[in-house]
Amino acid sequence: MLDNLKIEDVLFIDIETVPAVSDFDILDDAMKTLWDKKSRQLRTEEQSAEDVYGKAGIYSEFGKIICISVGLIAEKSLRLKSFYGDDEKKVLEDFSAMLSKFAKAPKDALLCAHNGKEFDYPYIARRMIINNVRIPALLDNAGKKPWEIKLLDTMELWKFGDYKSYTSLDLLTTVLGIPTPKDDIDGSMVAGIYYGDKDIERIVKYCEKDVAAIAQVLLRFMNKPLIEPDRIISVTF
Repeated sequence: MLDNLKIEDVLFIDIETVPAVSDFDILDDAMKTLWDKKSRQLRTEEQSAEDVYGKAGIYSEFGKIICISVGLIAEKSLRLKSFYGDDEKKVLEDFSAMLSKFAKAPKDALLCAHNGKEFDYPYIARRMIINNVRIPALLDNAGKKPWEIKLLDTMELWKFGDYKSYTSLDLLTTVLGIPTPKDDIDGSMVAGIYYGDKDIERIVKYCEKDVAAIAQVLLRFMNKPLIEPDRIISVTF
């Protein structure tokens, strides 16, 4: 599959998510009850639903997207762009418009994320439904045959059919000799930085580092040269 892949046709993506509200006490009674049921798989007998509310962002029903970063490779450069902010619907609408435009270009458009099939792709689609945003065709798998789905996943590619374990992007970049994107923060810190520090710009930089790392990983899988650091730039496209 990768032998016939044109790297210029691939849009690399990553998302950052947080709990839908800053504190468990802000939830209405119905959502408190539902989070209590959902979080039982996350907590010990000594912990309450409130104790583990910081992990709510990993579930699309209890979280929200605050940043979607994307990247395109062209002329030995990686161009990055981020959609972010407190207004999740606007983030999703702007991303959707860009994705629809990208898919209409004269190319065999594909998306690529790390653990995207388990997390990023379904999370984005579910939050679009919740926010009444139309899901772009490239992201919508409903009714499609397997060969019609244009979603790549670097973690799935790394598994080579082995479904027993999860390989983090941090681990994969380390073993492949690619600079880690976790040199400042990691995913467990995002909610605190967003709600506590109110520093979304720091989160955006972290998200873009993940996109760059995913792009470099796919290049390694394809046995192609990596993008030089000075050729990785944030732009508007």
